[in-house]
Amino acid sequence: MIALSLAEIADITGGRPHDIPDPAVRIGGAVVIDSRQVEAGSLFAAFQGEHVDGHDYAERAVAAGATAVLAARPVGVPAIVVPDVEKALGALARAVVERLGTDVVALTGSAGKTSTKDLIAQVLQQHAPTVWTPGSLNNEIGLPLTALKATEDTRHLVLEMGARGIGHIAYLTGLTPPRIGLVLNVGTAHIGEFGGREQIAQAKGELVEALPSEADGGVAVLNADDLLVRAMSARTKARTVLFGEAEDADVRATDVRMTAGGTPAFTLHTPSGCGDVTLRLYGEHHVSNALAAAAVAHVLGMSTPEIATALSGAGTLSRWRMEVTERADGVTIVNDAYNANPESMRAALRALAAMGSSARADGGRTWAVLGPMAELGDASLAEHDAVGRLAVRLNVSRLVAVGGREASWLQLGAYNEGSWGEESVLVSDAQAAVDLLRSELRPGDVVLVKASRSIGLERVALALLEREGEVADR
Repeated sequence: MIALSLAEIADITGGRPHDIPDPAVRIGGAVVIDSRQVEAGSLFAAFQGEHVDGHDYAERAVAAGATAVLAARPVGVPAIVVPDVEKALGALARAVVERLGTDVVALTGSAGKTSTKDLIAQVLQQHAPTVWTPGSLNNEIGLPLTALKATEDTRHLVLEMGARGIGHIAYLTGLTPPRIGLVLNVGTAHIGEFGGREQIAQAKGELVEALPSEADGGVAVLNADDLLVRAMSARTKARTVLFGEAEDADVRATDVRMTAGGTPAFTLHTPSGCGDVTLRLYGEHHVSNALAAAAVAHVLGMSTPEIATALSGAGTLSRWRMEVTERADGVTIVNDAYNANPESMRAALRALAAMGSSARADGGRTWAVLGPMAELGDASLAEHDAVGRLAVRLNVSRLVAVGGREASWLQLGAYNEGSWGEESVLVSDAQAAVDLLRSELRPGDVVLVKASRSIGLERVALALLEREGEVADR
């Protein structure tokens, strides 16, 4: 974070210094909410969670080097006491971003947000110093924490924005007003909470409504291939840039193809030229993500050859999202277990099928180890059934459905599509899946592991890789 005195922070947040001998002392380190991440000069923000109260760790944070605590009550160590820690953190983030004048790029969508954010970050990093959302920290706490990582040298700030209801993105854009807003797609993630795709579109479109006018430099980057996203151009005063495979897209792809290794390649077209791109990411769905990143980079002044080169060199920054690892015995594990919705599940299955084409030639098999998709409401049965059917249509060798009711619907879909016997199996939990796979995997097999984050199915992939001790960012 840029250096601010405790007096300045108190003024910004509407707080009052408590047990602070010298309000002129400056915060020179990071803002953190975990006392284990404290470093010298940090500001520790004490949040009261469902199971843990950060105020109980205030003394530990200061002992570890924190200069002060942002707290809702006195904590016996130097603190700025505020009425609401979350709102204070947001106010601090907005003040810092406004002082820096950094270009803020915000993105949202039902699927692919984190992968696209990682691509944008890697491309823009080739252009100028860039700060971006780590993992999926895209909510009311994660977003300001990311913004507060920006310094005087930061040119681009790339922020992923999630939403679980109407008004959420509008609130986030108020914390860090974006100049460039990217909407990837409108799918069915969290449809049980929103009530329908039209409501999801309404929520996602709050991003483009928050952009400045075209005269003030605002740019809405919209997916030309998603009609609900394309229609958002009517909801913004900003200039619109379209990306996709549609012929009228400003940034588009032609000659899309899959390499022998299962990664996509295409020719990138922008208003300033064209270039060849071969991605290091698995799955054809990443073409759209790459085009979105290219469109943002084009808006920010990068040349097409620079963009194509940067995209071709970009990898996966966030864990457990199509993370591909080949074991010493020739078995390939695809850990995509961080989260799942119907769109991302279908994309992952198609990627598995593409990766398995060469494996099958050598006698290998494809395994889809799938768990429930959460928050689908009344659409849950139909969506799980459809995923099970798709696995059969894509000729996936073995489907392992993990869990209870929703997993049984996955298997039912596969069964009704013509898969039975050993081709599809229902197991009770992650350990049962691990036991099955350990007994039956052979060299050349490709294993996809995917489910909603709450299921914790990453344990299957980590067990197969003998990395059970790893923990994901949340």
